[in-house]
Amino acid sequence: MIIVQLSDIHVGSQFQESVFEKVISEVNALKPDAVIVTGDLTNEGLAKEYEKAKHLLSRLETKKIIAMSGNHDYRNTGYLLFKKHFPFEAVNELGNDVVVVTIGTARPDRDEGEVGYRQNLWLERTMKKYANKIKILAMHHHLIGIPDTGSARVEVIDAGDVLRTILATKVNLVLCGHKHRPWIWNFKDLSVVNAGTASSERVRGLFENTYNIITIKNRKIAVDLKIVGGKRMRLESIVENYARSEE
Repeated sequence: MIIVQLSDIHVGSQFQESVFEKVISEVNALKPDAVIVTGDLTNEGLAKEYEKAKHLLSRLETKKIIAMSGNHDYRNTGYLLFKKHFPFEAVNELGNDVVVVTIGTARPDRDEGEVGYRQNLWLERTMKKYANKIKILAMHHHLIGIPDTGSARVEVIDAGDVLRTILATKVNLVLCGHKHRPWIWNFKDLSVVNAGTASSERVRGLFENTYNIITIKNRKIAVDLKIVGGKRMRLESIVENYARSEE
């Protein structure tokens, strides 16, 4: 199974359309089983941005597109438009072995993320139903701080509660966006993967537009980083070879 994770497209003032055209071409060549978009499809949550984002994503050739809102999508009451343009199911079974569960972390007029007590309870009950499947959790905000992204003030504010749920229900993979900085944290049987921005001008750390390619084979998960218009590599390689720009 091949899953592509796109994030932080930012259709609007930051959007690079020529870059996203390359993304569409590259993703379609992969013929993925699903595309997961971890938020910030728009820059200001405006109707014209949503309409353009919907048109662009409709050109992706895949069986399933799973999109969730980010803090930028919530701007200007954009959360009222998101469900209209991107109706979604919170639980998505992909084949016989994989389930993708999405949770909302964006809140109106706030940059930080929050899962909330009730949603966290729902998450725990839901994940327990899929004990024998590979479990993927997708959200917009990052759970754990990431290098080169400044002070850790806008991550999920109740991250401790959510991480406890993730570990208790044996989630295999968490997909996050928000910070425009590709990264991966590996913790024994859990990987927390952060995507870069697919098409925004605002790149961080790795100064390229990127997306992630997830391959699942024989119940093993591998995550690759793909530079738009450039090379594909193991996502772990940017952790292993980390260096600050001045070094």
